[in-house]
Amino acid sequence: MSNTDLFVAMDRNQEWYASLFVNHYEEACQKVEELLNETERDENGCMVTPTTGPRKVRFQGQQDRAYRFVYCVLHQLAATRDQVIRHRCHNRRCLNPRHLDIGDRGDNFRDELERRANGVDWRLL
Repeated sequence: MSNTDLFVAMDRNQEWYASLFVNHYEEACQKVEELLNETERDENGCMVTPTTGPRKVRFQGQQDRAYRFVYCVLHQLAATRDQVIRHRCHNRRCLNPRHLDIGDRGDNFRDELERRANGVDWRLL
C-alpha cells in the first residue's frame, strides 16, 4: 500500500482548520491581527482580551477559543480536539503567541501542578 492509498480521518475541528488554511488563510491572518490588536499588554507581557473569561472567535461559520485560533493559524496547524493549547503564563485571557504552546490534557494538568507548586517563572516567557 502506498502513501497515496492511506485514508486519514480528521475530526470536525481539524477539517475546518485544514479547509481554512487552503481557502481562507489570508483572511484568518487578518482576523488574528485584529484579535491581537484588541488586547492590552499587562506587566507580565500577556496580551489580555477585554473579556472576563477566555475570548471566543467566530470565523467562517465556526467558533473556537481565540487563543486556539491564534495558535493554529500562526502555526498553520489543524490541531485535533485531543490537542490543547497551553498557556505558559497560565492566563486564559492571554493571546500572546509567545505564551502559547501545544500539548495534551496530561501536559496541561502537569503545567497546573507545577504552577501551583512554584508559580510562573516570567523570565522564561
